Amino acid sequence: MLVLVSCDGIFGGLYDEPAKNSFGFIQRDDDGHGGTIRLDATSYTRWSYIDLHHQHIDTANITLGQDAPFEWDFAIHHYDVKTHDGTATESPFDNVGMAIELEELNFVADVDSQVVIDMSTMMEGYLGYTPSPVNPVLSHWLDVDLSTMPPIYVLSNKVYLLRLGDGTLVALQFTSFMDESFAKGIVTLHYRIINTPK
Repeated sequence: MLVLVSCDGIFGGLYDEPAKNSFGFIQRDDDGHGGTIRLDATSYTRWSYIDLHHQHIDTANITLGQDAPFEWDFAIHHYDVKTHDGTATESPFDNVGMAIELEELNFVADVDSQVVIDMSTMMEGYLGYTPSPVNPVLSHWLDVDLSTMPPIYVLSNKVYLLRLGDGTLVALQFTSFMDESFAKGIVTLHYRIINTPK
């Protein structure tokens, strides 16, 4: 299967600037197959569950033991990302019109990991963690270097391909991890549904 994908081809020139301080599905493409999502991911105790098919976002508090919603496609916890039985890979091209042979790409499933839920003990040299699956490919959208203070944040600027549990293929590009006042944890991403299962 060939898919045409690129940064410019999927996302370039499609979006106006979203309204400041708005969250959720804040912008849609004219054709309805993509748009912009903005999340308040400042909390370390909350997952934001994103349902692309119904354009809905639910949250669940980790420390309160709240369950995930029934329908969701991927979720974001601060800068961690997990999928709902999905797999992901990096797009190998960023040129307009480059063809991707999907069978040649290495789609990666979520793995068991740990996510930070308590930063209050950082000055004592340790953090509070809880077990959670994460997708190792999607979770590399932002590199956070904690070896210096303040930390250094570097966006990957890559386009990621997410194959949802139902076989739908989606392109994702994370474009920001902070808001206009430079508060960290405000995540903005563009998505584009490339194809859906027949």
